[in-house]
Amino acid sequence: MSTIDASSLSFAKDSSENDNLALIQCRYKDMLITCPKEKGWVSENLYMYQGFWHFSNISYDVFSIEAMMAIQNTFQAQPTDIYLITLPKSGTTWIKAVTYAIVNRERYKNSTLSSHPLLAYNPHKCVPFLETEVFGKTSVYVDGCLPRLFATHIPYTSLLQSILDSGCRIVYMCRNPKDVLVSLFHFTNKLRDKSRCQMAFDEAFEMFSKGIMPYGPYWDHVKGYYNFSLEHPKSILFLTYEDMKEDTVNRVKHIAEFLGYPFTKEEEARGVVGEIVRLCGFKSLSEVNKHGDFREGVPNDAFFREGKVGDWRKHLTDEMTKVLTQITEQKFHGMDISFEVGAHVQN
Repeated sequence: MSTIDASSLSFAKDSSENDNLALIQCRYKDMLITCPKEKGWVSENLYMYQGFWHFSNISYDVFSIEAMMAIQNTFQAQPTDIYLITLPKSGTTWIKAVTYAIVNRERYKNSTLSSHPLLAYNPHKCVPFLETEVFGKTSVYVDGCLPRLFATHIPYTSLLQSILDSGCRIVYMCRNPKDVLVSLFHFTNKLRDKSRCQMAFDEAFEMFSKGIMPYGPYWDHVKGYYNFSLEHPKSILFLTYEDMKEDTVNRVKHIAEFLGYPFTKEEEARGVVGEIVRLCGFKSLSEVNKHGDFREGVPNDAFFREGKVGDWRKHLTDEMTKVLTQITEQKFHGMDISFEVGAHVQN
């Protein structure tokens, strides 16, 4: 099986994409007017649709509520597809890199290490976001390019029926809400337009704790996919960022097995798993992405800050910690979801 070449992907809008953007915005503007609205993080406003908060096309086109509506109405999933689903700042870049490296390892096994796409391109270019499919004149995947790898932040309540019916594989990764808050806060201030002042952490905490964040509420997003994973364990693999950090080698092997690309004993003996772990590690990816832009206004290095577990301890007060702990315990009561390092490590 062959997959798309990362060098052929582009996120810079041409005239046709701008035309599609205008058409999509016009088509769904009446629906947008009826959506509840709150002050946004990166964009000026967030709009609630099907119980979750989204950007609007006006300022954040690819990840907008209108793009999601268009995808819901037009996109057709395939049984061989792989979908990587996360909340923003929950390890999206990392899980994209890992999955791309797993699925494409045969293709690049005889290449020089320096020729691997992940040593030249942002993982977001190697694995496109699902929503980008509605903007281009043609699909980013040509016929015969299998499996198709897509990522999205779409919550379960809005997930396309064709994906649910296709029998494809889904990998969902979540992260400690406290670290998500801190990472989203820093990411927001990197991307905010110069016309808007920097966001204060107190403001970010207040909005996050109320569930107001892109694709939030955080807890409802995680719960939706957790419950889905209990009902359909063969279709979706539910992971935590903390487990991935604690036991990366075994988690990579687990992902490969789930996706139908298990490592052979010979590959393990040759150290292929370790090579993928290093290739997709924070040090390697952050070095590759020191320069350049993912898309206009979004530099590659914005996706790489700390990549650590527990950075929230440097930012949250004792009272903030107490509030988020109480909300999380209440929302996840009775669920086997833990962000304690090593809570679910298996050899």
